[in-house]
Amino acid sequence: MSGSIGVSESESTGREGKGLNNLVAKFRESFSPLRILNFRIYLGGQAISLVGTWLQMTAQGWVVWDLSHSELELGKVTMLGTLPILLLGPWTGVWADRLDRRKVLIGTQISAMLLAFALAFLVQTHTVQLWHIYILSTLLGIVTALDMPAQQAFIGDLSGMGEVRRAVNLNAMILQVSRMVGPAFAGAIINAVGAGSAFFLNGLSFLAVIASLLAVRSQQVRKNTQARPIAEFVEGLRFVMTMPRLQDLIVFVALVTFLVFPVIIILPSVASTIYHGGADTLGLLLASSGAGALFGTLLVVPLVQYLRKTGWTVALAVFWMGLWNIVFSTTTILPLGMAALFMSSVAAPIVMTMGLGLTQFLAPPDMRARLLSFFLMVSFGLQPFANLLIGYTAEQLTAPVAIRLNGLLLLAGAALLLAMRPALRDWEADAQKQPAASDSHAEQPVPAEV
Repeated sequence: MSGSIGVSESESTGREGKGLNNLVAKFRESFSPLRILNFRIYLGGQAISLVGTWLQMTAQGWVVWDLSHSELELGKVTMLGTLPILLLGPWTGVWADRLDRRKVLIGTQISAMLLAFALAFLVQTHTVQLWHIYILSTLLGIVTALDMPAQQAFIGDLSGMGEVRRAVNLNAMILQVSRMVGPAFAGAIINAVGAGSAFFLNGLSFLAVIASLLAVRSQQVRKNTQARPIAEFVEGLRFVMTMPRLQDLIVFVALVTFLVFPVIIILPSVASTIYHGGADTLGLLLASSGAGALFGTLLVVPLVQYLRKTGWTVALAVFWMGLWNIVFSTTTILPLGMAALFMSSVAAPIVMTMGLGLTQFLAPPDMRARLLSFFLMVSFGLQPFANLLIGYTAEQLTAPVAIRLNGLLLLAGAALLLAMRPALRDWEADAQKQPAASDSHAEQPVPAEV
């Protein structure tokens, strides 16, 4: 009897050991794109540049709040920065498929750098007005509209389709690190030397990513065609209509973009009116959100990508964010608010990286930027309206009530999608096969050159 118990315990221990080893192996596999030199170089440049981007985002929100003390103005400025993604989406993805993506990215980074220096000058000389920020935010939005599909597709050019989902996740890790470091750094800089320095440092940070783009070489499938851009965009849209699960992912991403990300926009108001703090308090709130997203990207996403029930995984992530947004809206204690933001942000990378990664994985090679453009239009393109709506709601009903309403809508949206799309509950992403590009679409990969 004791012998059989001993065998059972031994087998149990062996199974636990194998399970732990498999878990560690899967975690290590999530970093496999770092074996690719060009990808490592590009990711290093991105790491520096993205810290600068969050410096500017934090400083810009604080400058707008300082000038207006209006949640609606916070929403307006962010709306102007994201509206071009929606309006220009039918063209930017097509151009990113036709043009040398590396050259496109060098051009967008130089343009964004010049806009950052312009804003730094206006703030540093104390001549900045709201209409200046309106114009510069709109111009940066136009640059971003072209940059985003090219940048996301460029990740696949560097990593190859076999590694693209992991490469997208690593890029997201860098984004979340910068999202944690940048706002806290910005709060300290604004308090010490003023917001103008944050914009200037962001401008300098673009030099790192420009240098990395000049150094790397990529393999891009380009499409030489005289077809109208809108016709090619419609072609990509038709492909999406043949992929029900891709449609589901886009809807989940739209929920997160419309109901989670806009909360960030009104955090200057929360820091000031709820926690009675300044730019340093805003930096702590944003850093808490970034730390949660980093934890989710670094530890949670690599593991959930191996779960079989992809649909359930994404739906539960949306539920999780809705619950913690409601918690955040009810507390007036700063540490508890920071904890709620951290917990909510843990799940956001699950939805976003799965959406971006699977869009690239499922797309024909010469159609990736177009599909990413459509993905970004439906998700990030909704932000102008979401930002304006939460700004208006916060101004009319207070910021906590606006955040609570968004949390409740998240819960309702995820439940409704699961109820209306039964097949989503059984969907397994690993069962999907990447479709091969037809001969009429694809060409041989060509190295991108400057």
